[in-house]
Amino acid sequence: QVQLVESGGGLVQAGGSLRLSCAASGRTFSAYVMGWFRQAPGKEREFVSTITSSGSITNYADSVKGRFTISRDNAKNAVYLQMNSLKPEDTAVYYCAASKFYGHNPAAYASWGQGTQVTVSS
Repeated sequence: QVQLVESGGGLVQAGGSLRLSCAASGRTFSAYVMGWFRQAPGKEREFVSTITSSGSITNYADSVKGRFTISRDNAKNAVYLQMNSLKPEDTAVYYCAASKFYGHNPAAYASWGQGTQVTVSS
């Protein structure tokens, strides 16, 4: 498995931007599909975005499409989530996760980071 550590969360005003980073340990990072998920208080964890191992295919939840961009740097064992035009409803703890399988289901992701808080004020 791969160990994951997120960073880059914080407090931002609506309309602002944040860039989340996820650092991975392990020599096989490039073999994993990577995903970003989020969980708001009282809500279930939800899919945000995913990227294939090579970075050639990405997918987004409808709620973030056109505002968020996922990317990865396999040489640096890192995956990123650029978040623009943030809205108060984007407030959540954001998690990165690794999987051997491409998909939106959190159950398919075996490794998870500890999460980073993103708070968007109105």
